[in-house]
Amino acid sequence: MYPWLFRTFLSQMDPETAHHAAMLVIRVLGVRPFARVARAFTRPDPALRVKALGLTFDSPFGVAAGFDKDAIGVDGLYALGFGHVEVGTVTAIPQEGNPKPRLFRLIPDRAVVNRMGFNNRGAYAAAQRLKKARRRSSRTVLGVNIGKSRIVDVENALVDYVTSTRLVAPVADYLVVNVSSPNTPGLRTLQAVETLRPLLAAVKDAAGDTPLLVKIAPDLTEEEITGIAGLAVELGLAGMVTTNTTIERESLGLRSDPKAIEAAGAGGLSGKPLAPRSLEVLTLVRSVVPEDFCLIAAGGVETSEDVQERLDAGATLVQGYTGFLYRGPLWARQITRGLTRR
Repeated sequence: MYPWLFRTFLSQMDPETAHHAAMLVIRVLGVRPFARVARAFTRPDPALRVKALGLTFDSPFGVAAGFDKDAIGVDGLYALGFGHVEVGTVTAIPQEGNPKPRLFRLIPDRAVVNRMGFNNRGAYAAAQRLKKARRRSSRTVLGVNIGKSRIVDVENALVDYVTSTRLVAPVADYLVVNVSSPNTPGLRTLQAVETLRPLLAAVKDAAGDTPLLVKIAPDLTEEEITGIAGLAVELGLAGMVTTNTTIERESLGLRSDPKAIEAAGAGGLSGKPLAPRSLEVLTLVRSVVPEDFCLIAAGGVETSEDVQERLDAGATLVQGYTGFLYRGPLWARQITRGLTRR
């Protein structure tokens, strides 16, 4: 049903408009009694539970940051069978993001190019919505992904991140520092170890007991990746997220019409073409960090086989986003049922 719906209707819609329409449906699913009915149908097998970050996840598969930027759909996403929901990226200062259009499908590649630019209503607003979500249910594991406000210079990023941390840490199960989006000018320069060290140290101090992770780009060199991994361990972070979207195009072997790729323009590419590189980065990081260091794998994950491959490579948890677009609302159920069969 969903493949037909996507081919004949959704694929003809503007991607961002289609996303907002889908989010409306997800929000409705999060309302009782719909949420209970949906979760009864999608609930993962108890055998899939994972203990990590001092928490119990119903399954290893969750929603990556970027899907629910403003923490408005967490109840519905939980009802659809995800083991955790990472909201954001949120910034200390509310912002509109980059000019539209800023989201593009590459359907032959089952990929998406985005240059959203951290559009969100701000960390304070997200914190208020998460407080309400906590009152409704304590079962959803909620991560919050924080980034730099666009109007804040890179030199002042530390204070900006700390501001967001103090607002959302009390209502988050874990926090992720995003220094790897390609869509905020200068942000990726924060991945340099000498710059990242004081930033992560300050955010960790502000986060208190809330587990802290850092999300890295797939476009880093091996030396840069291992350097960040070593820093995360040294500072006592709880883990890392590998990886964000990629700015690479030529080496990915894209099948889409070159004109469509050119029309999509700059931005982060996600989806199936990212899978090999994200797996490489995951494997590399796992080889240099302690066994109990939490690794959340993201990038090119679409099937239960993909999820299992990440788990076999050392991931503690796995996240997806772009696959939601191509697989539809029962995606999480398909993944967890596949994992159970395996």
